[in-house]
Amino acid sequence: MNIVQDDDKAVVVAPTQKESAWIIWLHGLGADGRDFLPVVEQLSAYRHHCRFIFPNAPSRPISVNGGMVMPGWYDILALDISAKQDEAGLNESRARVFEYINSAKAQGIAPERIILAGFSQGGAVALYTGLSATERLGGIVALSTYLPLRYQFDDYVNAATQQTPIFMGHGSMDEVIPLSTAESSRNFLQQQHYALDWHVYSMAHSVCAEEIQHLDRWLQQRIA
Repeated sequence: MNIVQDDDKAVVVAPTQKESAWIIWLHGLGADGRDFLPVVEQLSAYRHHCRFIFPNAPSRPISVNGGMVMPGWYDILALDISAKQDEAGLNESRARVFEYINSAKAQGIAPERIILAGFSQGGAVALYTGLSATERLGGIVALSTYLPLRYQFDDYVNAATQQTPIFMGHGSMDEVIPLSTAESSRNFLQQQHYALDWHVYSMAHSVCAEEIQHLDRWLQQRIA
């Protein structure tokens, strides 16, 4: 694996062939940018032309964990994620992802060849960022997650993202973010007429081989 950066800011994996696409992948709460490195080599995009960017979230107190400081893209204020959400933290993380998007475009990567991906909390940021982008991106990958700030959706969504494809995968036994929460986000996005590729797997709050295979095929359709 060609790791060209591994520091407090991010882990970056360069492709084996000429670069023509970026995948910006956000880890979950308490993890770091190395968390999904084992997945990279299982994806065709890595074996060919795609640069993977795995940013590291800053450390911050997490309210539901008694204020324990850990890597997080935003604070979790309550176990009921439909309750008040950390809008300031979400906006801070969204701004950082936009910096990566702008960097990709500055290096000649077209927006439709930029994929935002994330797991759990990282997936929420990927959805929030991708749907508020000023242009259609190549796609959004939202694993074991939900749509944040749903009741403010009209305030942040950009009409340019209406055709942005979305891959959502969730575990039927997820004990952290219940399947019903993800289904509610799915239903809402479908009502907003987003092109949603939805999958449920027999797993807990994690990823599985079948999900990676489905994701690989989906990515090939977007950035082959």
